[in-house]
Amino acid sequence: MSSAEENKALVRRLIEANANADLDTLDKLFAPDFVDHSLAPGQEPGREGFKQQIAEEHTIFSNTRINIEDQVAAEGDKVITRLTRKRIHDRGEYLGVAPSGMEYPSRSIVIHRIERGKIVEEWSEGTSVEDAMRQRLEQERIERERIDQELQVARSIQHASLPKEVPQLEGWQISPFYKPAREVGGDFYDFHLLPEGRLGLVVGDATGKGVPAALVMSTTCGMLQLAARALESTSPGEVLAQVNETLFARIPSNMFVTCFYAILEPNSGRVTYANAGHDLPYLWHGGEAEELRARGMPLGLMPGMSYEEKERVLEPRDNVLLYSDGLVEAHDPKGEMVGFTRLRALVAEQGEDGSLGDLCLEELYSFVGEGWEQEDDITLLTLRRSPSLS
Repeated sequence: MSSAEENKALVRRLIEANANADLDTLDKLFAPDFVDHSLAPGQEPGREGFKQQIAEEHTIFSNTRINIEDQVAAEGDKVITRLTRKRIHDRGEYLGVAPSGMEYPSRSIVIHRIERGKIVEEWSEGTSVEDAMRQRLEQERIERERIDQELQVARSIQHASLPKEVPQLEGWQISPFYKPAREVGGDFYDFHLLPEGRLGLVVGDATGKGVPAALVMSTTCGMLQLAARALESTSPGEVLAQVNETLFARIPSNMFVTCFYAILEPNSGRVTYANAGHDLPYLWHGGEAEELRARGMPLGLMPGMSYEEKERVLEPRDNVLLYSDGLVEAHDPKGEMVGFTRLRALVAEQGEDGSLGDLCLEELYSFVGEGWEQEDDITLLTLRRSPSLS
């Protein structure tokens, strides 16, 4: 009969071979009639089943470390071992979960019975890696639910910031489109009903995506509304300058907002506009696509900014396309972007059509192809003066 210390040393060799997936050593330590009494699902009770289980775990987990916290030799050539095991899930799928790189700990008490220097039986009880993974998956499910609830609140806030209705102006067609890349986004558009029948039109883009961008977007929308009403001004440059000062003091230093702001006088067709670093709108006029240029820094980036104003009188059939960079920066499967050149050519060819926004989206979806994953928020706003009745 082996001594107690020899039996404990034998078990320690077994545990080390287990951690290293050393099947040859395991084969030498087991008795031919070895029986495992604590089987994993589908595991055979004999030595071959035990080795197969260890080999399969080695294809799923790496860096297995087993620490023996306590070990006692009991009567009847039994050794009781209390141990902790840590391993990283980075090699193969487990419980339907792809390799995550996460470390999973487990604790157990293992009993081995030894005869003639061989391990004959094993019993184990404790928390398994399966238990640990199921617990982590449950925690992740709860966290996802919490995040989903927060996103729903953010989505509600964002939707409340966007216009409920599109203004109906006699002799004008106004068509918006908005689609965030995530549940919420940083793009926005808005309409401001101003004195004397004038209408403010806004398209903007807060840097980033997701909830931070949505919060900045919502804040900017509110500031633009307040500034437009407070100033009662025909000057979009003044509105942008005021919002820039307020926004600079209230948003993170690594964020800013690009914004194009125009004021339309419906009766005359006169449009006054200013641009805070936003992509240049295109005006279809007489078969050509013209850029509506005006200089200005993005909002919230630097204090004390002024914004150049320009104006244009829109004639019957003139069509203006305002958009965000999610449109021009969309990629096809080969990595090529839609780009400004392609968009401008489309406006020149199709800009007289009253459904210019729909045509842009058709071109986008045709360009990116099936299976396209939207990378950025996309906003379009078209303003068209209807053909003269005469």
